[in-house]
Amino acid sequence: MRGGDARTEALFSYVSCEARVPMDHPLRAIGKIVNEALTALSAEFEKLYAKSGRPSIAPEKLLRALLLQAFYSVRSERQLMEQLDYNLLFRWFVGLSLDAVVWDVTVFTKNRERLIAGDIAAQFMAAVLNQERVKTLLSDDHFSVDGTLIEAWASMKSFRPKDGSGEPPAPGRNGERDFHGEKRRNETHASTTDPDARLYRKGWGQPAKLAYLGHVLMENRHALVVDARLTLATGTAERAAGLEMMAARPGNHRITLGADKAYDVAGFVADLREYNVTPHVAQNTKNRRSAIDARTTRHPGDAVSGRVRKRIEEVFGWAKGAAGFGKTHHRGLPRVGWMFTLTATAYNLVRLPKLVGAVA
Repeated sequence: MRGGDARTEALFSYVSCEARVPMDHPLRAIGKIVNEALTALSAEFEKLYAKSGRPSIAPEKLLRALLLQAFYSVRSERQLMEQLDYNLLFRWFVGLSLDAVVWDVTVFTKNRERLIAGDIAAQFMAAVLNQERVKTLLSDDHFSVDGTLIEAWASMKSFRPKDGSGEPPAPGRNGERDFHGEKRRNETHASTTDPDARLYRKGWGQPAKLAYLGHVLMENRHALVVDARLTLATGTAERAAGLEMMAARPGNHRITLGADKAYDVAGFVADLREYNVTPHVAQNTKNRRSAIDARTTRHPGDAVSGRVRKRIEEVFGWAKGAAGFGKTHHRGLPRVGWMFTLTATAYNLVRLPKLVGAVA
C-alpha cells in the first residue's frame, strides 16, 4: 500500500544527537583525538580570555567547527553557521544541543581572531602529534619538505601601482581594466584587496597569480604533517621555510630531508649539512651542476627518500581539493597562515584513526 505524503511533525523529540550518530561514524574516532588535544590546550586558552565579563564562544567549540569546515568542504563561515543550525551531525561534533542557538557569523569570525593572535593552530597541531598513540607513528629521523601555491583572495584588477598612478577599473560590480602592456612587479605594485599577496609564477609557461606559498614538513614513516608554514610568494621562500622548519625540529641527531629539484641549491644544501641534516634532494642537472654529489646518492636511503617524498603531494591535493584551500577565502598573511596550519592538522586527523587502529 502506498504511504501518505502527509508531514509527520512532532512537538517534542526524545532522540538525542548522540543517538543519531552511528557508532562506526568516522567522526567518532576523530573526535576522541580532537578532544584529547583540546584538553591539553586548556591552559593556553585561559591565557587568551579575561577572568570576568560576558562569556564568549568556547574555543573548543570554535576549533571543532572550523575542523568541520575542512572535513566537509564548507566554503564559508556563513554556510558553516547555516549547517550548524540544522545538521545534527555537525551539532553533535561541535558540542551543541538541539536547542542551542547558533552563533552569528560575525561573532564567530571575531572570536576566531583571538585564536589567531594566540597562534593556537600550531599549538593544536603539536597537541595532536604529542599524544602517545600518535607519537609511535612518527619518524624522528626521516622527513620530506615541499611547497605549494595558494591563490590569494584578490583579483588581478586590484594589483595597482603603489604610488596611486594608473587607470582605475571602470565603474560597476566587475568593471573592466586594461593592463595589457603594463609592467607590473611586486616592487612597484600591490593589491588593494590583500596587500600581503604577491604576484608569483610557479614555473615557465605558467600564468602569474596573486598568491602565497604554503610549506609542509612531513615525516616519512606514515606521511603525517609535523609542521606547516605560510610565507609571502618569493623565489627563495621554499628553501627559507624548509630551513626554518628543520631548525625547529627537536634534538641534534642526524636526520634526512627529502625534497624536489627546486631545493637543489648549493647554499641550501650547505645550510642543511650545518644543521646535521643529510640532504636527500633530487638532482637538478639541466644546464647546471647539481649541489648533490656521490656522498649522498651512493646510499640506498637517498632513493627511498625520493620515492616517499612524493606522498607530500597528497597533503596538498587534499587541502586544495577536499578542504577547499586551492584559493584561500581569507586575506592577510597571519589569517591565511593560521588557516593553512589548521587545514594541515585536519589532514592528519582524517588519516589518524586508521593508522592508530592499525598499530593497536
